[in-house]
Amino acid sequence: MKIRFTKMHGLGNDFVVFDTFEQAINLTEDQLRYIADRNFGVGCDQILMLGPAERPDADVSYRIFNADGGEVAQCGNGARCAARYLRDRGLVSKDEIVASTRNGVLTLYLEDNNLVRVNMGVPAFEPESIPINATARAAHYTLTLDADDISASILSIGNPHAVIIVDNVAEAPVRTLGPQVQQHALFPEGVNVGFMQIVDNSHIRLRVFERGAGETLACGSGACAAVVAGCQDELLQGTIDVELKGGNLAITWGGESKPVWMVGPAITVYEGRIDL
Repeated sequence: MKIRFTKMHGLGNDFVVFDTFEQAINLTEDQLRYIADRNFGVGCDQILMLGPAERPDADVSYRIFNADGGEVAQCGNGARCAARYLRDRGLVSKDEIVASTRNGVLTLYLEDNNLVRVNMGVPAFEPESIPINATARAAHYTLTLDADDISASILSIGNPHAVIIVDNVAEAPVRTLGPQVQQHALFPEGVNVGFMQIVDNSHIRLRVFERGAGETLACGSGACAAVVAGCQDELLQGTIDVELKGGNLAITWGGESKPVWMVGPAITVYEGRIDL
């Protein structure tokens, strides 16, 4: 069975995109892992499935699968690539696209120079909405890991995030501490772990260890979560320049009960077919 795909990336966070408008696709976890494998498959951080809308208030459906084959509800860099793919293929004709996800809808706005602006939704802070195993919301949560106590801001941007402030993100123990935080009993569904260095009140540096993918060159929802955490602590304000390994995103948040806005690029790399 040969299936058409498109390889795309947003700041180096790379995706294999499948179009289910014309071809019916139902992949197993083993097949998803094979596709994502960088040695034997196409190679990617996430796999995106785009297809006909499944609800009346959406233009398309948008599903996201991590490299380990598990489905997740949110991916900001993937959302931008989805918007660019849909418009470039003529599957939508307007500049404002509403995409349904596992947890609701995203609104995507196509702009000039391959940029896409995304309404990432309103952050959630209540424990049951993230979700975390806690009885009450807190500004910061203390995690005990290998006898060390780590303080983190925890919230959801459609998926759970723990944000840790560090002095120097380049020296942060992302690949050792990230998995420990993900496996902590506080997180029943795991968590994306962000390591944030505050350069000034409008500029941060960020690395993210993602669920099911490990450290990626960029994480859109992670950038949003970091900015929200910094704003909550009154360390950031206005439009924030988020510097990731793969490039920069512009993130704006208006405060409690307001959506987070993200602007960044979406690039098509190549098209092909894979034999499953």
